[in-house]
Amino acid sequence: MEPCQNPIFRGISPEEQEDMLSCRCTAVSEYEKGSFIFQRGSSTSRFGILLTGKIYIETMDLWGNRMILHNLSPGHSFAETYAFCRVPMMVDVTAVEHCQVLFIDLERLLAETNREKSWYTKILYNLLLLSSQKNLAWSQRVFCLSSKGIRSRVMNYLSSEALQQGKTCITIPFDRQQMADYLNVERSALSKELGRMQKEGILTFSKNTFCLLAPFHEKNE
Repeated sequence: MEPCQNPIFRGISPEEQEDMLSCRCTAVSEYEKGSFIFQRGSSTSRFGILLTGKIYIETMDLWGNRMILHNLSPGHSFAETYAFCRVPMMVDVTAVEHCQVLFIDLERLLAETNREKSWYTKILYNLLLLSSQKNLAWSQRVFCLSSKGIRSRVMNYLSSEALQQGKTCITIPFDRQQMADYLNVERSALSKELGRMQKEGILTFSKNTFCLLAPFHEKNE
C-alpha cells in the first residue's frame, strides 16, 4: 500500500502504515459510479477515507425525497461515528463517480494485541482530532439547515464556502438539483430565489460558480 497522506496518519511512518496493513487494520476497495459504499440500516466496524473520486452522504424518505447531507472529495473520511458506536447506519454513502476508498477497521485497530505497537497511541490521538473536526463540519451543516427561508439557507451556505475557499467567487460541488437537495428545498424555488438575488445585485452565478457581490440581508418569504 502506498503511504496515505491523510491527517489520520499524521506522525505515522510508511513502515508503520505497512505494519497496520499486515495486521489487516486497513484495506483498499474500489466502487463504480452509482454503487453503494454503505447502505442505511447496515452496521460496520470500518470507516473510510476517500482516496479518489467523489461520494455523497445522503438520505431518502419513504416518498423518495432525497436529501444530500454531505459531499466528500478525496482526503475526507466517513462513517467513523457508526464504526465507533456500532449502530445501524441512518444514511446511504454513494459513489458519485468511480471511487477508491481506504478502509480502517476499528475492531482490528483497537485490538488489545496492538496496544504495544508504535503507531497505536498516535492513531488514537489522530482519531480524536478527526472526530472533533467532523463535529465542527456537521455543526456548520446544522446551522445552514436551521435557517427558515431559502434565501437565508443560500446565504449561510455560500458564506461558509467563501470563508473556506478564502474568496468571494467560488465554485461549489453541486449542480442546481443537488444544491436544492443539500439545502432541503425545492429546485424551482431555489432557482427563483437565486434569480431574485442576482437581480438585487447580491450575487452573480453561472452553473455552479457564484460570485458574492455585496453584504445582503434575509427577506421574509
